[in-house]
Amino acid sequence: MAEITAKAVMALREATTLPMMLCKKALVEAEGDFDKAVDILKRDVENVKVKRADNETAEGRVFTLVADDGSEAVMVEVQCESAPVGSGENLAEMGALLTKQLLEGPGADSPEALLAQQSPDGSGKPLSELFDELVNQIREKIVVIQIIRVAGPVGSYVHHDGKTGVLFCATGEKADAPVLRDVAMHIAALSPTVTTVEDLDPAAVQAERNRLSEEALATSKPENIVEKIVDGRMKNFYAEQGVLVVQPFAKDDSKTVSQALAESGLEAKCFARWKIGS
Repeated sequence: MAEITAKAVMALREATTLPMMLCKKALVEAEGDFDKAVDILKRDVENVKVKRADNETAEGRVFTLVADDGSEAVMVEVQCESAPVGSGENLAEMGALLTKQLLEGPGADSPEALLAQQSPDGSGKPLSELFDELVNQIREKIVVIQIIRVAGPVGSYVHHDGKTGVLFCATGEKADAPVLRDVAMHIAALSPTVTTVEDLDPAAVQAERNRLSEEALATSKPENIVEKIVDGRMKNFYAEQGVLVVQPFAKDDSKTVSQALAESGLEAKCFARWKIGS
């Protein structure tokens, strides 16, 4: 049996960032052959994936990145098994690589397509290889759940625990308006269900308007007054249905989200709100 020196183990650890015991075990199996030991460690990651394939991934983090000019933004959700891994530096570094490539690269329509692309860190490796190295190092199930890339004007917000992320898209010229991030923060906190009234089910909207009209007409008020009463009460209905643009703005509830955006020449277009575990 070839002698496995501490220097050889350390060299393999520096090359793979894997634990010392795993490196030593691989060198023993490879009879001291460095390249063979690297291949053995790469093989081991598949064993980790198989053994932990059915494990629950209820922890993780949402990552966002916005172009400097606000013209585009991306969001990536990565799930894992344990809270320490979810909040750890290694996962944060991987999230940064994924969002950078998604924003600056050719784009991707799935996590698998993104992972197949070369990492933007200059290593010359595909993201999938770096991801496998992370899984092998941490030894738990880690999965890229979903990705999105949207055109601006766009603002982003990630809650301090990293578990809730939002991209908010608008129309208008001021792609760098601070209100974009403020509305993204509003969405994270207040969880609207749709962006505009037009996004609601038209049948449900008409049914509520008919109900309110019947109630108002029963008071024998003139039809022109009834219409104004119904319009006013429909605003409450829209708010109850979680329509973003009619919600009181979290940063200044004297105005609606729509009014806050209008002050910067913007209108709400759409949003994505992701939360780990939901």
